[in-house]
Amino acid sequence: MYTLEEAWVKMHVKKPFEEWDGKMYCNATDAEITFRANKTQGYMAAYTFTLVTEGWLIIAYNGKELTLYPDDLYMYSPGLEVTILSTSDDYHGICLLADENMTIETPTVRNLVNIAYAPIVQLHEPKITLSHDDALRLADKMREICSYLHSDHIFKAQILRMLYAVFLLDVQNAQTKAISKRQVPQRVEEIFIGFIRLLPQHFAEHHDIAFYASQLNISVVYLSRVVRQVTGRTVIDYINQMLVMEASFLLRTSKLSIIQIADNLHFADIQSFSKFFSRQKGMSPRAYREGKTSEGGSF
Repeated sequence: MYTLEEAWVKMHVKKPFEEWDGKMYCNATDAEITFRANKTQGYMAAYTFTLVTEGWLIIAYNGKELTLYPDDLYMYSPGLEVTILSTSDDYHGICLLADENMTIETPTVRNLVNIAYAPIVQLHEPKITLSHDDALRLADKMREICSYLHSDHIFKAQILRMLYAVFLLDVQNAQTKAISKRQVPQRVEEIFIGFIRLLPQHFAEHHDIAFYASQLNISVVYLSRVVRQVTGRTVIDYINQMLVMEASFLLRTSKLSIIQIADNLHFADIQSFSKFFSRQKGMSPRAYREGKTSEGGSF
């Protein structure tokens, strides 16, 4: 997957400013900027929080269309399969992006995965509708982060981490109020989020449900039931999604041979990898790398 810095350069050609460390960024966004994100959606190892301030935004998530309006907060997590479909002409928002590795390394924000996935578990969509006061509070925090990013403060890095932690606590506070009635029991939520935590670390090596169930100290049947209850999808769906995303990313961006990619993703041989990829994408790995679609066109 792209790091935040690689994804930003892919979308915007160059870094936002020369001394940027690639760990966090916050900026105002509009329709033009937002559509650039489709270049990296699903391939970005970063968490993104987008607060809609004006107009509307329509995204495709989990096979359905989702419309976001002012005071809605949309949360993108690494590997989430989302496509931006359309926006109003007057669409504006504020977007905060944080590199996945930076986030994991920060002890005070290790509950980020819970924050990012709680709306998906409880509301079945990656967004929450905030009270107007909570939306204003988050917008102020995001703008403060923007200000420090472009400052020459000698303690800028430390302040940004602290502001990010406070921002996440504000998001969690807003979530608690927005999700006042649990649709899914807490134990089910904990198991699903535990699975989601494990998946990015182990999907390349472990393609079997049994591994994840054993790591969570539950049965294969119970894990399968939990994931199906929360999302309507299977554990294998999630594993396959991560595999095909990583395979697509490597085919598009790396010089690794198809055999090497198959080996990196722990397929038994190139034939089994090619069958898997063709089933998921509707074309062979070679055709995908060469930029052909199943209809014979180009990307």
